[in-house]
Parts: sequence; structure tokens; C-alpha cells
Amino acid sequence: MKRILQLAVCATALIAANPAFAQDVVIANARLVIGDGSAPIEGGVVIVDDGKVVFAGKPAPGQRFETDIVIDAGGAWVTPGLFATVTTLGLADVSAVGESNDITARGSPFSASLDASTAINPTSQHILVHRAAGITRAATTTMPSGSIFAGQGAIIDLDGDSRPVMQARAFQMINLGEGGADLAGGSRVAAHVLLRSALREAQALSGKSGIPQTTEIAKGDDVLLSRFDAEALVPVVTGQQKLYVAADRMADIRAVLALKSEFPRLDLVLVGATEGWLVANDIAAAGVPVIANGLIDLPETFEQLGATQSNAGRLAQAGVKVAINAATMQDPRRLQQVAGNLVALTRVPGAAGMDWGKAFAAISSVPADISGMGGKAGVLKAGALGDVVMWDGDPLEVGSVPTRVFIGGVEQDLTNHQTRLRDRYKTLDESARPKAYDW
Repeated sequence: MKRILQLAVCATALIAANPAFAQDVVIANARLVIGDGSAPIEGGVVIVDDGKVVFAGKPAPGQRFETDIVIDAGGAWVTPGLFATVTTLGLADVSAVGESNDITARGSPFSASLDASTAINPTSQHILVHRAAGITRAATTTMPSGSIFAGQGAIIDLDGDSRPVMQARAFQMINLGEGGADLAGGSRVAAHVLLRSALREAQALSGKSGIPQTTEIAKGDDVLLSRFDAEALVPVVTGQQKLYVAADRMADIRAVLALKSEFPRLDLVLVGATEGWLVANDIAAAGVPVIANGLIDLPETFEQLGATQSNAGRLAQAGVKVAINAATMQDPRRLQQVAGNLVALTRVPGAAGMDWGKAFAAISSVPADISGMGGKAGVLKAGALGDVVMWDGDPLEVGSVPTRVFIGGVEQDLTNHQTRLRDRYKTLDESARPKAYDW
């Protein structure tokens, strides 16, 4: 039964439009984070109707609403769901068991045509664990293994239903760093020749840029790609599909930016960009967004010699659109802690970080925007998907965890294999141990 709720101004009023209409979920009396880079709103309210946000902000005193579910947040932090990118969520159940791991395809004759959306498992424990960490949407992809081309990534939700894929073939992922050089034959020179050859083959199929369109690519035409792989790159060369390029070294980043002069329709996104701060002005001038690695300051490879924790902050200061990637693609559940470290850097002399609102946006609305879901995910604004997370503390502080998670307005079960193991053993009576324990 619906109920009408009206609180006095001194009790932090809840709101809805007047006249009142039925709502699916109303969360009130919250420390509300919109997710667009703005500061948190004290005493905020978010209203989700039919799976979408219809209001988020500061209530007007004395306003009232009618709703099915009213949740008093009691001053707790309430944010949009986190958007994780780039990940392998849903592509492995047990990473060490090859039969359940679809992250790589080393033995496949295909590369660019590999489609991650065909293998997403919505009941994967990886998805359940990350949902409990406040991640509600993700960009997931296979990893380069037999070629510089990883294949086509997908945008997914983490609500555990049977249809997790929101957008298949959302982007193409390639590696032009040290890993790509190794896959292409041991040299970055070979990787770039492979890429240009592949893109020209795709142009030949598309008929763009003055290259005659072909109806068939035969084996005798001195091509490197199969017909399927070449066709998969046609949306890339025509600008209809984003091209995510993993590159860390300054020189590699410049080489990636130079691709626009030869293939002007490319919709480029830099991934990693550990030395991006060294060419931040060039990246900003090219209008290329960056999905930056987390706080790397101890280089593990030669392409990361210029690593600094201030990389993301300096990129943002130069005007680059920056999202934060996790430390590993398979385990991005500590995104908010990486963002919190960026806030801490603003207090370190000589360092460059982000203020709280921008740091949170770097793991919510900005990656959603880069992924083509701007205004739909990672933000609490009218018309956005009803992904809402309640926290037991500041979400950018170490140790804070979600207490409730809604995806599309539907509250999610936060239990998973890890929580069940925790609950089983934290108060286990030693007399209940298996007999084999004493062996």
C-alpha cells in the first residue's frame, strides 16, 4: 500500500513533486552525490520510478510525495553506481581453470572479430563480488593474446539477470605497448604495421577515404586478416565503434594520436597512459579521453619509467577527460579507494590530484560517458538509470562498503561466495571443524 510521507523541515524534509505520484523507490535524508563532479548535497533525496531517476537533489521544505518504498538514509552517503572500465567481468568463473576462463583466446584464428558479449556469465562470482562493492555497470573485454587485437568489448550491467549485455560490440580493444609489440613479432614497428594494414583492409571493405570498396577479400590479396576480422574493423575506421588503445609510454601515446591524421574517423580512447602526463597537452588538443591506470609510481616495465601518482591529476588539469581504471582488469572492486588516493594527493606538496567530486566522477559518470553512456549511468539525474548505492561511510575512504545497492531501481542481493565464507568461519565453533582438519 502506498503511503504519504511528510516531515518537518527541522527533520530534513523529503520530497517529491506536488501533486504526489507513485514512485518505486525514494531514498531521503541522504548525503547525496550526484556523480557529475559537484560537491555532495546534505539532506538530499533521490527518487527512482520505473527503473529510472526522476529526481535527485535538495528537497524544498514541506514538500511531500506518495511512494511504495521510502528509505530514510539517516545521513548516510548515497551515490550513483560505479562504472568499471576496462574489465574482464563475466568472462571467467575460476581464472585458474581454463575451461571456465574466456578472457583470452590464444589458439583462435580470429582476433578483431572476437565478441566478448557472447561469453558473459551473469552468475559469475566475479560479477557478484563486484556488485557488492558498488559497481553496477562495466565495460568488459577479452585481452589480447594471439594478436594486438583483443576483440570487441561489451557494456554490461551487474544485476545478475539472464541478459547482462546492454550493448554488444561497443568498442574494439588493441594493445600498442610492450605487450602488443611482443604479440606482433617482437617490435613496436611490427605492431604499427599490423594495425595500419588491418585498418586499410577495413577501409577497403567500407569504401571510405577514397579507397575503392571491395566485395571480397581473397587469400591471394596479400592480406593479414580473415574476412570476419576485417569486417569487424569496418565500424572502427568509419568512427561508429570506439577504438580503445592500450599504451603507456610517451612515445607510444604520440604514435597513437598520430593515427588520426591517417585515419581521421577513428574514435580513440587511450587506456593506461602511465606516461600520459608528459604529453597531456597533446592528448587534450586531440580531444582523446583517457582511462588511466590507478596510482602507479613504481614502474614495473620500461614503458612505465615516467610513472607518477600525479598522472591522472595532471591529465585532468590539462583538460583531458580522465576516468580511473582499476589496478587489474579482473579485480576492479577497489576503484573508490584509488579515487580516494587522488583526493589525498591534493594535500601533498607538489603532487596533483583531484577534489572529491571530480575523483568520484572519474569512477562513475566519466567512464560511463567515455563508454557512450553519458547521462545514462554513473550519475543521479532525471532520466538516468536507477543505479543507487548506499554506503556505511565516505565511499572514497578505505574500509567503506555499500550497505544497499539498487540497479535499475531493483535492490540487489549483496551475498556472494566470499561473504558466505566470511560468515561461515568468523564465528565457527571449533568442534564443528571437519574431521580431516586434524590430519
